Amino acid sequence: MIFTDFFKAMGQLPDPRFRRVLLLGVGLTIALLVGSYAAILWVIQALTGEGVTIPGVGEVQWLSDLLSWGSLGIMIVMSIFLMVPVASAITSLFLDDVAHAVEDKHYPHLAPVRRLPFFDGLKDTVNFLGVLIGANLLAFFAYALLPFLAIPIFYALNGFLLGREYFQIAAMRRLGREGAKDLRKAHAGTVWFAGCLMVVPLSIPLINLVVPILGAATFTHLFHRLNRG
Repeated sequence: MIFTDFFKAMGQLPDPRFRRVLLLGVGLTIALLVGSYAAILWVIQALTGEGVTIPGVGEVQWLSDLLSWGSLGIMIVMSIFLMVPVASAITSLFLDDVAHAVEDKHYPHLAPVRRLPFFDGLKDTVNFLGVLIGANLLAFFAYALLPFLAIPIFYALNGFLLGREYFQIAAMRRLGREGAKDLRKAHAGTVWFAGCLMVVPLSIPLINLVVPILGAATFTHLFHRLNRG
């Protein structure tokens, strides 16, 4: 059933309003990746007084090489690690727009809902980013102790965290914070599994650019299906 939710989201890509949100999301994702990459290069140069040497690439200076073609390959590789927090960062900005487009097409009988206040969504996203970063930093200890389980731990942890956030934000639009929390707990396994499925394509360069918006649409379908059940 989760795959049905995903294919419904994919099938709505030709919708002009949905495609506009998708393109905005991809543009912001690229901007965040470039900004993160620039910040990392700047910090390295500020701390060392020089660039960093990457095997097979050579010395990387923060400004000149940021604008070079070589940086494209580096950012594609970095996106494997950066896309999980990036996916979280754009959720509060675009989920309402995605959810409106999804509901207009697939659930037209539902009454319209008030948009979530921007700063409330931003606050939730900032808080979640702190949890996400903290949990992944702690997970490095598990990776060191159990290196053969590093990949399963990464997907399980981030799948749980992303699934919780995406579902919570989708459900809050209609159930409020406590109602969304109760529904998420009642279907914790399904939400976790859906989050894990979302993390997998987030680890694939280029494909991961479109995943955050498709994920928002998929979790909107998932919420309506579980709430209806």
